[in-house]
Amino acid sequence: MKIGFNLLLWTTHLDTSLLPTLRALKAAGYDGVEVPIFTGDPAYYRQMRSMLDGEGLMSTVVAIVQDEARNPLSAAHESAGIDYLKGLVDCAVALGAEVIGGPFYQPLGVFSGLPLSDEEWQRLVRTQTAMADHASSALTLAVEPLNRFECYALNTCDRAAKLVQAVNRPNYGYLFDTFHSNIEEKDPIAALQATMRHVRHIHISENDRGTPGRGHAPILPAITAAKAAGYNGWLTVEAFGHALPDIAAATRVWRPLFTSETEVYTEAIALIRRGLAA
Repeated sequence: MKIGFNLLLWTTHLDTSLLPTLRALKAAGYDGVEVPIFTGDPAYYRQMRSMLDGEGLMSTVVAIVQDEARNPLSAAHESAGIDYLKGLVDCAVALGAEVIGGPFYQPLGVFSGLPLSDEEWQRLVRTQTAMADHASSALTLAVEPLNRFECYALNTCDRAAKLVQAVNRPNYGYLFDTFHSNIEEKDPIAALQATMRHVRHIHISENDRGTPGRGHAPILPAITAAKAAGYNGWLTVEAFGHALPDIAAATRVWRPLFTSETEVYTEAIALIRRGLAA
């Protein structure tokens, strides 16, 4: 398995100012970084690919739906939403990313007040299929179920697995996150084991979004279950702090969760290595 670190702890837009951080992550032993694609075009991400290659780092991508005008779940904006999803794929391919993961199916924190309707489900399947077809063999997609406080379209591993089956494309799977599953699943590890064949990416995230290993999210059992199932993808650390006010607000981070970013990435990789060695 490869070990990555999500750059949202520092930035929503990768540029050369992050070189010292990239070098610190490489020195700590990370194989790659997870790059947020919130803005920019393929030409820009080709430049960023050269920068990452120069530092010896591979990449994955995290992406979201940023507004209602590009919401693929909306009847009024389905077409614009598909165009947006295809644009994300183009940028991720230009970056040389192996996987694009995230809740790229609805804007965060937007709720209908009702369960997902049959019409919305069909639209979800249709737009995700269009995204997967556009990516083809160039990129793996890993759709991420989030907890019920952040979205309503996709919350559980089982529901994500059903979406994967409905899309039915070889490059399409789901992202298992130790934080979200710890909220939504009665037994996160059992849920992971039951759907492991559909998992294409894993986020290692503590129950408070802070330093992995200092809380009660079932991180080591998740690594053990993935290893036992023959998973050979990424284990990517995801943590959030106060460096980015918009991200802190979106992830509901209202208090300090760690003493330094160095604590997060050094303790996280040590924890993951223990899990892989067990």
